[in-house]
Amino acid sequence: MNTEVQGDVPATFVPQRENPLALYRTELAIATAMVVIVLGVGWLVPQALSWGNAANVAQAAAPLILMSLGVLLVVITGGIDLSVGSVFSLTGMVTALAMAQGLDSVTASACGLGVGLAIGALNGALVTLAGLAPFVVTLSTYAVAGSLAFIVTNGRSMPINDTDYWLLNGGSLIPGLPNFLTFCLVLLIVIELFLRKVVAGRWLYAVGSSASAARLLGIPVKRTQFLAYVASSLLASCAGLLTVSYILNAESTAGASLMLQAIAAVVIGGASLAGGTGSAVGAVLGALMITVIQNGVNLIGINSFWQGSVTGTAILIAVLIDRFSKSRNASRR
Repeated sequence: MNTEVQGDVPATFVPQRENPLALYRTELAIATAMVVIVLGVGWLVPQALSWGNAANVAQAAAPLILMSLGVLLVVITGGIDLSVGSVFSLTGMVTALAMAQGLDSVTASACGLGVGLAIGALNGALVTLAGLAPFVVTLSTYAVAGSLAFIVTNGRSMPINDTDYWLLNGGSLIPGLPNFLTFCLVLLIVIELFLRKVVAGRWLYAVGSSASAARLLGIPVKRTQFLAYVASSLLASCAGLLTVSYILNAESTAGASLMLQAIAAVVIGGASLAGGTGSAVGAVLGALMITVIQNGVNLIGINSFWQGSVTGTAILIAVLIDRFSKSRNASRR
C-alpha cells in the first residue's frame, strides 16, 4: 500500500478508490510465483504436490506466519524488531518450566505470553520514551532474551508432560480445521481488516510514512509505536506456544533462525523497511513462500545448509524490486 505524504497529510488519510486487483497486485505476484515454484518442484518430485506435503507445509509455516504478522506491524511504523526469535525461544522454555513446576497448561501458557508482553513493553518503552534506535533496542533484547532462554533451564531441552497440550496446535475449535490453521486465518483476517478499515490501523501507516506529519494531525505517534512492539512480541510468544504444543518439547535455540525468516517474509510480502507500506496478506504469503522454498530444497535433496542462502537471496531480490518500483513511480510524477 502506498502512503506517500501529500503536503503535511499522509496519503494514507486521503480517500482513494482502488481496484482490488491493483490494491493487491504485489500479493498476487507473490502467489503466482509461489504456484510456479510448487509446480516446478512437483515436476521434479511428484510428492511435492501431495495433500500430505501441503499439510506439512501449512504446519511448518504456521508459527512463522504468526511471527511475521507481528513484525509487519512494527515494520509498517518504520521500526524493526530483531528480538522475536529469542522471544519465541524464551516463551517455550518458560512455559515448559512452569509446567514442570506443577502449573496447569493454561497458567503456564499465560506465563509464556507474559514473556512477550514484558519484552514487547520494554522494546516499546525504550524506543518511544528513551528515544533509542529500534535496531539497537531490539538487538539488545534479542541477546538478553536469547541468553535467558539458556539460563532458565541451564540450556537443556524441556519436555511437556501434559500430553493434552498438543490440542492447542492440533485440536479443532472448528470441526475439520486444525487449530494452527484457524489461528492463522483468524489473525490474518483481523489484522488485515484492522490495517485497512480501522482508524488506529491507518495510524500505523501514517507514522511509518511521516512521524512528524502524523504528530501534526494529532495521531498519538509514541502510543502507536509502543503498541506495535507489544503486539509483535506477543505474536512471537503465540508462535512459540504453537510450536511447543506441536512437538511437546521446548528448545532454547528453537527460534534462532526465525527472526531473519520473519523479516524476510514481511519484505517479500511487499512491506518496505522504510515504513508506511505492507499488508497482512503479503506477510502471510511471504511466510508461505519461504516455507515452500525450504520444503522444495529438502524434497529435491539439496543440502539444507543452502536454506540460509536462499532466504537471504530472496530478501535481497525483494528489496531490489521494491527500490526499483519506487524509483519508477517517482520518475512518473
